[in-house]
Amino acid sequence: MMSLSKAGGAPEAPCCVVTIGEIVVEIMAETPGTGFMEPLALKGPFPSGAPAIFIDQVAQLGMRCGLISAVGRDDFGTLNVTRLARDGVDVSAIQQIDSYATGSAFVRYRPDGSRDFVYNIREAACARTTLNDAARSLLGKATHFHVMGSSLFSFRIIDAVTTALREVKAQGGTVSFDPNIRKEMLDIPEMRAALELMLQECDIFLPSGPELLLFSEADTEEDAIREILALGVSEIVLKKGQDGACAFSNEGSFPMPPFPVTERDPTGAGDCFGATYVTCRLSGRSVEESLRYASASGARAVTVQGPMEGVSTFAELDRFIAQSGNPA
Repeated sequence: MMSLSKAGGAPEAPCCVVTIGEIVVEIMAETPGTGFMEPLALKGPFPSGAPAIFIDQVAQLGMRCGLISAVGRDDFGTLNVTRLARDGVDVSAIQQIDSYATGSAFVRYRPDGSRDFVYNIREAACARTTLNDAARSLLGKATHFHVMGSSLFSFRIIDAVTTALREVKAQGGTVSFDPNIRKEMLDIPEMRAALELMLQECDIFLPSGPELLLFSEADTEEDAIREILALGVSEIVLKKGQDGACAFSNEGSFPMPPFPVTERDPTGAGDCFGATYVTCRLSGRSVEESLRYASASGARAVTVQGPMEGVSTFAELDRFIAQSGNPA
């Protein structure tokens, strides 16, 4: 498994992070409840989609990056592409498709904080994403490829992600993988095989809570970490939500307590966390420093309503860390 950076902390080459996956708009209910069975006030549309949030956060931190995806030739697609381009994402490989609408997600929070979703992704434009000439050109610039498990929702996308991953690795790049999945996805043999391939090929693994045990035969967190590191994964970064985070490698573990915040909207927080950690590590920062910035990024994201509205610059993260108190 190759190193993410040179000795001494300098990056190996000018970095370019690329990912593939869904672009959607998110429309949120203004009141809590249990679904969408009656008329109610809605707020949105907000630019969204886990890969889109991830790559927008990378761009906010000043690293070259791009997204391979597809949108409809509609206002929702224009909203997303305009936002990503404004923030510095290379949008040259985002296709516009006439015959399909941009993906959407309607969200309502239940009183206990859980969420109800109505998605249009499988039949939306993003499900028609292909590795066309523009995508191949972007991949040719990539030094790092990020895989979002939620994007592996069709055989077409699985094939595109697998091909892209292998191309980036063949040109000396590194890979990160955030499972971002529901347990039911593992009941589909082809889906489980794709997810396990991503784990075997990645350098940085970014599971949330119980996702760690979904990829292991182990019964305990400690045994699962040992088993996954034995596959060749360089770093496991376990997101624990309100309990903080912890990074594991063959050199040891690095716990990070949570930043105290009042949660307003958790959507996108894990994507911001992962993007910040990956960007920091690719920039030559230490595991501990990267984990601190990532934890601050995720915590800051939940204080803002809207999935992509909580992305942060380094200056904003520095102010947030200073005001919140530096966890030790």
